[in-house]
Amino acid sequence: MMRVLLVMLLAMLAPVCLGPLAAQDTMPPAPYAYNQLDDPQLEAEASALMLTLRCLKCQSQSIADSDAPMAGDMRHQVRSRILAGESPQEIRAWLVARYGDYVSYSPTVSASTWPLFAIPVLVLLMVGAVLLRRLGKRRADEGTSE
Repeated sequence: MMRVLLVMLLAMLAPVCLGPLAAQDTMPPAPYAYNQLDDPQLEAEASALMLTLRCLKCQSQSIADSDAPMAGDMRHQVRSRILAGESPQEIRAWLVARYGDYVSYSPTVSASTWPLFAIPVLVLLMVGAVLLRRLGKRRADEGTSE
């Protein structure tokens, strides 16, 4: 009896849980997701920009290296916008506005990212202060032992 209830529950939940997942795989890729631009200079600009943008699904790969469907869509957006005459800086700004600072491997200093830049400097200053203090004590101890 319990098995029958479990099978019925799984049969009812399968379309809800797996439907969106299956729908993403059946969508055709965007035209510029895997096709390079005809102009080598424009493609070089697009490729350089794609290497600096993070795949939001993979998170450890750039959109140039990722095979995720979302990275393909982002590559398409980059190439389409380059082809339309937008600069890489404008495209980066659009993607950051759309997906947040996390999409960029080289974030800019802003109200939400300043700790990323300030904390390492503070840690280095603290380590330097501790080292100077210890060296000062060591020199003072050597001077008194003579």
